Order: sequence, then structure tokens, then C-alpha cells
Amino acid sequence: MNFVEELTWRGMVHTMMPGTEEILSKEQVTAYVGIDPTADSLHIGHLCGIMMLRHFQRCGHKPMALIGGATGMIGDPSGKSAERNLLDEATLRHNQECIKNQLAKFLDFESDIPNKAELVNNYDWMKDFTFLDFAREVGKHITVNYMMAKDSVQKRLNGEARDGLSFTEFTYQLLQGYDFLHLYETKGCKLQMGGSDQWGNITTGTELIRRTVGGEAFALTCPLITKADGGKFGKTESGNIWLDPKYTSPYKFYQFWLNVSDEDAAKYIKIFTSIGKEEIDALVEEHSQAPHLRILQKRLAKEVTIMVHSEEDYNAAVEASGILFGNSTSDALKKLDEDTLLAVFEGVPQFEISREFLSQGVKAVDLFVDNAPIFASKGEMRKLVQGGGISLNKEKLTAFDKEVTAADLLDNKFLLVQKGKKNYYLVIAK
Repeated sequence: MNFVEELTWRGMVHTMMPGTEEILSKEQVTAYVGIDPTADSLHIGHLCGIMMLRHFQRCGHKPMALIGGATGMIGDPSGKSAERNLLDEATLRHNQECIKNQLAKFLDFESDIPNKAELVNNYDWMKDFTFLDFAREVGKHITVNYMMAKDSVQKRLNGEARDGLSFTEFTYQLLQGYDFLHLYETKGCKLQMGGSDQWGNITTGTELIRRTVGGEAFALTCPLITKADGGKFGKTESGNIWLDPKYTSPYKFYQFWLNVSDEDAAKYIKIFTSIGKEEIDALVEEHSQAPHLRILQKRLAKEVTIMVHSEEDYNAAVEASGILFGNSTSDALKKLDEDTLLAVFEGVPQFEISREFLSQGVKAVDLFVDNAPIFASKGEMRKLVQGGGISLNKEKLTAFDKEVTAADLLDNKFLLVQKGKKNYYLVIAK
């Protein structure tokens, strides 16, 4: 499999240094992607770079993930409007371990294959590098004129950022360039990959390698992922879509991909899955014949959720989706954990009652009119129950004066009332 051809049809090549495709066709190449360790989880904004490494390994080359422990203490000005907070070493080490566990779902770090993936942290070679050594061994090889010409520096200096550019951030491209030189010399790494906003930093590395050791290194970047409507990819009203289920539940993760537009689904299924070209072309054609079935979105959501989480989490997310939008049963509802249940019913009206109050038992009509006023009157509720229009925990309520007790609580905390087909109400016992 040809790596550049694979990335090209997937729409994952933005800029590539001349000679890159030739060297990849001649030998097994080691390439790296840098990952900022400012959090203990990756988010879907990292996925394009990770998928590049995944395809790279599938094509027989050796992928390397570089955790920016040292550079994470400084902050990269590329695409940023302000300097970021600096982290201490303990936090960086914790973040690194969490990130490696996530990367292991995409890359083979463990087997005996000659191109097994490797994780490195630039803090390990930068921590004992003195400022004088850095100035002598790195700084003297790259001119200020060269550094000033970079887009990432120009944008910050030309008034796009209120606070300008600190010296610390200005040196970032030299630090990243030195990473490439170090990996070139110690690991035989000849290629750095990243987002298109990293082009300037990556080419500083290839230039440093050329000027210091006379070596030849290469660069390849992918486009920054966007949405068809111009909005920022991977952001929702509640923030990033994280890979760690602590921050973004598998249900919410699945729903994010399920709800992308048709145009975005056709693009994302190429970038964020390993499905082959012929199958994707067939899916796109099938989708175009019946867009309302959302064939692309469903397959995209399935592939990415299984890859990031598990098949079990995917099945649970599909089942949870059916609770709100389908004809699921009370058994399916009872399987939901609290986080998923709250995610499924996010935005529905909520009422709080006392758990102690329920322990004595209370008539449904009193509970849902007086204590959790879902219905305007007892007469309204009686009429709806008689017409079969009320469900409690996905079971038809057959008697408006049925006794409700703490034993009816879902997850020992919730009652779900459904009025008609689409109106849900969540009662929370505290």
C-alpha cells in the first residue's frame, strides 16, 4: 500500500516536501507526529494526526508519537492567539501515560514487528540541555530572519494577538526543530507529519538537520479539519469531544458523529476510519440514493466509536439512542448508567423530589401533579392515562392512582415520565 496515495484519496495531504514520496517508496521510514500533553486525554482534534500514524504503520513504516513534555511547558504560537498555561513535570508525566494508553488503540506498540510504534517525550532530552548548549548547538544555525518569516510568528506580530509574542514562544520553532534533529540522529527519523499550521515549525527542523549534519529530512502536513458550515470541527457548546469517557461519554461521542452533516460525513469517513476506497465509494453512492437513512453517519459513528471505545460501548450507545428516538423497552432503559441516562435526556424538563417521600409510596397522580408538576391537573393526567398516553420508565401507566415507590427508581435515582410520543420528563430523587 502506497502511503501518499492512501492519504491523498482520503483528503489528508495539504503540503508535502519534494522527495517525500520517493523515499517512502525506497525504504522503511520512521516518522513522528508531535502531541501536546496539556490534558490527560486526547480529543478528536488530535485524530487526524493519529490516523496519519495509523495509516503509516499499515503501509509498513514505523510511526512515532512524540509527547511534547518540554515544549508543552512553553506553548506553541501556531494558530494560537494567546500564550498557554505552563505545566509542572508531575502533571506532564501523568498526561503522557494517559495519552499512551489511548494511542495504543490506534497503533501497535507491543508486537515484535520491525515497524512497531514508539512513544518518546522531548522532556527526556531537553531537561538537561543548558541554555548555553542550546544557544551554541542550535541557535547559531538558524537566523532570526529565517524565524521571523514564519507565518505563525508573523500572525502574532502583526496585531492579530493583543499580547504579541513572548521570547519563550518565539524559540518554540527552534525547540521543535531540535526534536527533529535529535530523532534524526538517534532514531533515524526522516519524516515529520502534522497539521498544516505546523508546516513552519516542521521545515525549521528539516533546515536544522541540513545545516548541522548535512542530512536530508522531509515534511508532510494534513489540512486543518473544518465543518462544511465553516464552524470549528470537534467543538460543541459544552466544549471539546474527548476520547476519555470520563470527559465525553461513549453515548455523546457516538451522537457527535451521528449528527454531522451529509457533506461532512462523506469527508470524515475517509479521514477518521480505515475503511477502503471501494467500500467508501459504495457507501457514498448508497447514501445519495436515500439520504434520510443517514447511512454514512451511522457507519462513521460505528467505526469511530468502536475504534476509540469498544464494540460494547457502541452497542450501548445505539441502544441508548433508541430509548429517546425509537420503541425501546423498560429493560433497555434499566441498563443505562447514570451518566448515559443524563446524556440521553439532556435538556428535558427535570423535577426534584425527596427520596424519603417516595419510600412511603405515593399515588402517581399526586406525585406528578402536586410534587413534580408534569401535569397541570389531576383531570388532565387521568384523561391521558385512560387514553394510553402516559408511560413511566417506558411502561404504559394503566392506573392514574398507581402507587409509586423507591423501588421504581432507575439507578436508584430517576423516574422517567413520557407524555405522548416525544415529551419526556425526568424526576430526580435526592
